[in-house]
Amino acid sequence: MGKAPRIWIAIEPTDMRLGMDGLCAKVQHFLLADPYGGEWFVFRNKPGNRMKLLGYDGIGFWMHYRRLDKGTFVWPGGSDTMMEMSYSQFHLLTQGQDWRMVRRVVRPVPSLI
Repeated sequence: MGKAPRIWIAIEPTDMRLGMDGLCAKVQHFLLADPYGGEWFVFRNKPGNRMKLLGYDGIGFWMHYRRLDKGTFVWPGGSDTMMEMSYSQFHLLTQGQDWRMVRRVVRPVPSLI
């Protein structure tokens, strides 16, 4: 089993009419990242009730779409163009829950000596 891909959240709203090619262009030119790098990129619409996930697995692109029937996604703010999110935070985000309570825990690696 390989390493889990990094998950990047685009802070600014995105036009949900964009398909794979449009989102790849946005990753390259706006987020200044490599859409072919095996990372996941998450975008939302302006009202905040729809999101798209774009990822490359070495063979082709995956694009997932999520729409909430009620409420909005809790989205990060700030002046950055994107933010990295843990898988646990991302899971809560996709469920429409507040992901901000989940913090990354750095566990010490035991010494082999």
